[in-house]
Amino acid sequence: MRKKIVDHKIELISAAAGFPSPAENYIDEKLDLNKYLIRNKASSFFVRVSGDSMINVGIFHNDILIVDRSLIPIKHSIILASIDGELVIKKLIKDKLKNYYLKSENKNYPNIKLDSNTDTMIWGVVTYSIHNLR
Repeated sequence: MRKKIVDHKIELISAAAGFPSPAENYIDEKLDLNKYLIRNKASSFFVRVSGDSMINVGIFHNDILIVDRSLIPIKHSIILASIDGELVIKKLIKDKLKNYYLKSENKNYPNIKLDSNTDTMIWGVVTYSIHNLR
């Protein structure tokens, strides 16, 4: 499921968010998405989202996530994990009794308690979500 990160350069154009200014609409520099979105190039990869269990944190069906395997997940990190062989995107939660859960950000999905009965492997921490605004 890993995808190679390609070094494509995109032209960066300035644009006003308020009233347009013709003087500001010029090519400023080449935009290197790796520079802005990838901290650890060798350990980062892309994943396409399937489903709606994380919509309340702005992760939607067909979004592309950037996942970094070198980051250590902390409480409330959004992670990519394998649960009994199935890849899921969830928020890592630790309760007062030090139990860990994978929490969906959609009330229609239950939390998944992490215990010795589940084969769990954390693949990495989600650092960015890229989605269409239409």
